[in-house]
Amino acid sequence: VAETKKEEGNKLYKQKKYHEALKQYSSAIESCPNIPSYYGNRSACLMMICKYKEALDDIQKATKLDPSFTKGYLREAKCHLLFGDTTSAGRCLQTVKTLDPSNTALIQDKKTLELLEKHVNESKRYFDKSDYRSALYNIKNAISVATQCTAFKLIKAECLVMMSKHSEAQEIVNDILRFDGMNADALYIRGMTLYYTDNVDKAFSHFQQVLVFNPDHEKAKQIYRKAKQLVSQKQEGNNAIKQNKIDDALRIYTNALTIDPLNSLTNAKLYFNRSIVYAKLKKLAEAINDCSKAIELDESYIKAYLRRGKLSMDSELYEEAVRDYETVLKKEKTREHKQLLDTAKLELKKSKRKDYYKILGVSKTATDDELKKAYKVQALKHHPDRHTTDTDDEKKEAERKFKEVGEAYAVLTDPKKRSRYDNGHDLDGGGMDGFDIDPNNLFQAFWSTGGAPSGFSSSQGPFHYTFSQGGNHSGAGQHGFSFNNFPF
Repeated sequence: VAETKKEEGNKLYKQKKYHEALKQYSSAIESCPNIPSYYGNRSACLMMICKYKEALDDIQKATKLDPSFTKGYLREAKCHLLFGDTTSAGRCLQTVKTLDPSNTALIQDKKTLELLEKHVNESKRYFDKSDYRSALYNIKNAISVATQCTAFKLIKAECLVMMSKHSEAQEIVNDILRFDGMNADALYIRGMTLYYTDNVDKAFSHFQQVLVFNPDHEKAKQIYRKAKQLVSQKQEGNNAIKQNKIDDALRIYTNALTIDPLNSLTNAKLYFNRSIVYAKLKKLAEAINDCSKAIELDESYIKAYLRRGKLSMDSELYEEAVRDYETVLKKEKTREHKQLLDTAKLELKKSKRKDYYKILGVSKTATDDELKKAYKVQALKHHPDRHTTDTDDEKKEAERKFKEVGEAYAVLTDPKKRSRYDNGHDLDGGGMDGFDIDPNNLFQAFWSTGGAPSGFSSSQGPFHYTFSQGGNHSGAGQHGFSFNNFPF
């Protein structure tokens, strides 16, 4: 009866009806539990339906019943390789070599074993060197042979964590924990994925659970300490800012950034917070740089883009501000973000024109009196008669600046023109550079109420003036005016 069941199982196996074949082999074993070939056949059938642990149990029973069962040792070696147990696989193949040195299957299985050992060793070597990409490549090759090895899968997951591929790592450990909820290494790696994705409280819970299952888990101890230190430093820096201890905050954030270079999201927040400190210290370039570092670590960090945009506006880096606000608007289309972008674009447009305020050396809130004083200083400073001994190029430059000063004064002292200018509009339907003015006439008009300054005469045409210091120049001494005495 047992032999009939076995034969029936063989027929079903050839037809790839493995579940039906499994029943026949099991019936045969029930009838005759001491026949090695029955266990060997059922082991092959179990492997086909991916029940590898049961297959290994069966084949080990077969070789125990028949220590000379060469085929059984080869199958056992395959099972060990699937589980990544290279030591046991090597022992089985050595037994085969002793029993049947010319066995053709032995050569290929030995090559597989050696290749597996090579990939595992290389993966460990690269991991220890922090070359996680190469470690991952080798452990993937190892897993292609040892498909059932949980330890190799955990190494793969840890490599992925170190490469910031947290979701992929989490998928691996979740599959493992589904069948082995007390696997300390899997809990440790899931804790790492939570820690590096800024789920700190859940991460702490996982690390604590790992240490309950395995109090000597060194990696869990180390990262738990590091995580607590990082969180503590970040909070301490935040408190220092709230208490307006700016220098302390700068020191604390800077130290915190050295704790764990791999924690991109937390470090992005630290850079962002430090940018606030730099801004308070009026170090705008450093503040902008920290925002850039935060964005490098977290490209989705909207607050960092907004802060860098604001800092760029304050630094008159309008093109950079426009780029940041455009990025923000693409990510979050809100009315507020649209307004920020429009303002930056307006300031960029305005920045490409002549800056009349800068030309006169006044603020954008300058009063008429301040504009007059500024014009007086700048007009006399750049008046061509002050540059009669200059080179031709220097004279041309002085004339150009003199004209710009007059242009600036004419626009900013005209309420309508100033309003249009401040709002970024063109003047009189033309561009700013198209605004034309005779600086000679403006200069004379400015001084007409109180008399022109000593030594100036426009009788010989535009930009031709005579000038005397101390009233000694012919035709001008009666004014008694000297640039040396004028308060610039």
